[in-house]
Amino acid sequence: MTGSAHRVGRPLQRLGRLLLGRNALRRPVDRIEAAVIICLVAAFLTVAVAAACSAGRICQSHRAAAARLRPAVAELSRPGPAASSRVPAARARWRLPNGTEHSGTFTTVTAPAIGNAPAGTSVLLWLDRSAKPLVPPPSPGDTIFTALLVGIIPTAGATVVLILCYRLCRMVLDRHRLARWASAWEATGPRWTSRR
Repeated sequence: MTGSAHRVGRPLQRLGRLLLGRNALRRPVDRIEAAVIICLVAAFLTVAVAAACSAGRICQSHRAAAARLRPAVAELSRPGPAASSRVPAARARWRLPNGTEHSGTFTTVTAPAIGNAPAGTSVLLWLDRSAKPLVPPPSPGDTIFTALLVGIIPTAGATVVLILCYRLCRMVLDRHRLARWASAWEATGPRWTSRR
C-alpha cells in the first residue's frame, strides 16, 4: 500500500517542482507560463464540475417531474386532428384510478398520439394530482441525452477556449524568450567568434 502511494506521490512532486520549484535556470517567463497553466487547469476543472452538476440537476428535475405525473388511458370521443388542422385538439374521456370519469380536450402537445387517430382510439396521457393533462415527461433516454449534452458541450467549449488561450499565451511568451535569447546572443556571440 505504501509503495503504490509512494509511486503516485512521485509524479505529483515532480509536477509541483516543475511548475513551482525554485531552479536557478528557470526564467521569470517560465514561472509565468507555469502560473498560466495552473490557472487554465483550474478554470477547466471548474467548468467540468459545474457542467457535471448541471447535468445531474437536469436528471433529478426530470425524474421529479415524472414522479409527480401519473399515466392514464383516454378514449377519443371524436377523431383526432389531421396534420394540417389549425386546431390540433381532440375530445376524450378517461377514468381515474379511484373510478371517477373525466372528459376534456387534448392537444397534440399533451397527447401526441391523437394526431389522425380515429374516434374510440385509446391514447396514453399524463395527469397531475388534480387530474389535469400535462405534457408527457421525457423518456429516460431523452433525459440521459439532454444531461450528456449539458455536461459535454460546455466542457468541450471550455477545452477549446482554454487551449486557444494557452496557445496565444505561449506564443507571446515564446516571442519574449526568443527576443531575450537574441539580445543575449548579440552580446555573447561576437566574443565567441573573435576567439577563432
